[in-house]
Amino acid sequence: MHVRRLKLFLLLASLALLLLLSTTAFGQCAMCRSSLAGSNNSFFIRNFNIGVLVLLVPPVTIFCSIFVALRRYRASADEELGEDENS
Repeated sequence: MHVRRLKLFLLLASLALLLLLSTTAFGQCAMCRSSLAGSNNSFFIRNFNIGVLVLLVPPVTIFCSIFVALRRYRASADEELGEDENS
């Protein structure tokens, strides 16, 4: 059990380190990036990148919520199945 926790910790620590040391990620399509490359307004470009990442939050939240709901449904169905076998 401790080995599993250690592996999980090392995975999460390496992921966090990778994210901290990586360069900024551009969450844009190629057309948006090329049109912004000609602009000299760095404030606008930075805010545009943040806006693209903010627009990513709702789909990811919906996607994760569906999986959480399915996992809870499966756990409750397995629990009911276990109770039926004991009866």
